Amino acid sequence: MTDTTFRAPHAAEDPVEECTEADLAVSSSEGMEQNAPGYEKPEGAARKRPWLRPLLIVVAILAVAFGAHQFWQYQTVGQYQESTNDAFVSADDVAISSKLAGFVESVEVAENATIAEGTLLLQIRASDFTNQIDAADSQIALARANGAVTRSNIAEAEAAVNAAQAEVASVQARLGYLDQQIARYRPLVASGAEPATRLDELTSERAQAQASLRASQAAVSQARQRVASLQAQTGASQAQIRAAQVERNRASTDLSDTRLTAPIAGRIGSLEARPGQFVSPGQRLMTIVPTGDIYVTANFKETQIGLMRPGQPATIEVDALPGVEFRGVVESITPGTGANFSLIPPQNATGNFTKIVQRVPVRIRIEAGPESRRLLVPGLSLEVSVDTRSGRAALEAIEREQAGE
Repeated sequence: MTDTTFRAPHAAEDPVEECTEADLAVSSSEGMEQNAPGYEKPEGAARKRPWLRPLLIVVAILAVAFGAHQFWQYQTVGQYQESTNDAFVSADDVAISSKLAGFVESVEVAENATIAEGTLLLQIRASDFTNQIDAADSQIALARANGAVTRSNIAEAEAAVNAAQAEVASVQARLGYLDQQIARYRPLVASGAEPATRLDELTSERAQAQASLRASQAAVSQARQRVASLQAQTGASQAQIRAAQVERNRASTDLSDTRLTAPIAGRIGSLEARPGQFVSPGQRLMTIVPTGDIYVTANFKETQIGLMRPGQPATIEVDALPGVEFRGVVESITPGTGANFSLIPPQNATGNFTKIVQRVPVRIRIEAGPESRRLLVPGLSLEVSVDTRSGRAALEAIEREQAGE
């Protein structure tokens, strides 16, 4: 093989360094040996990175410490955090409906408007109800007039009773006089000192007086019955007056009910009423959502509520506000699962049974400021986590109770 000579750059200035093809072949074979499996570098190469071993030791210690901390955190805190994404913002909204049937005269609020308690919402045409009040006033006046006439008739009837009683007294006095005369004339007639005709006249007058007495007594009884009848009419007149007053009060109440006012403060939603619309009793016209009294309804699995108790703290994340956490407190736990309160509860006693984990609604009070409550409207999706560590004592009490201690 012919050797070929290579010269390095700047050959004119530096000594000539020649490299033959044989030298290149030897260098290439040495590189291949270093890359071959099982090749061990000289000890000098390992000494070029003396920091590697301490770094690996530190990393291992940190990893063990982090794992121990995470294990301790789970045992003391993590395993007691119960969370669910089946949670929503809720509020006890009030449906506004009409008590009366009538035409809507005006709607005083707008959709989504914020209102205060007592704000006028809607006005129903009131002319029909003012007419009812006028009719009730007329009935009251008529009943009072009838009562006055009846009282006047009672006075006349009582005067007739007094007159009849006076007639009875007069006839009784006449009878007493005739009895005395008959008693005086009877022995005289028997002795012949007086004629019998005089005794007969006295006896006849006495019989007439008795008849007059019976007639006068009947007149007294009749007059008293008339008084009683008129007094009953007076009671009927009073009842008519009370009935007319009740009717007037009802019409007055209906008149006031033509003005629909807000029973609570909040925001208007689902506004369906329009001016000129005819509404029926009980028809839903709008809804008031009390945005200041919102709360959270979180549906936890039945396996998550064993340690859950009212008063436990909660963390709330709103899907509409990523990265923002709200604080909350468990207020109450529903005394039954959602299926138990459904319109058609499941009947597990019939047919095949497949066990399904039930969910229990939990009410949580959310702690949010005015600015947050403007956004937190009912229906928003949430993620809720409850710290149930305070329920460990209750669980221990249950275990002791079951153990009979």
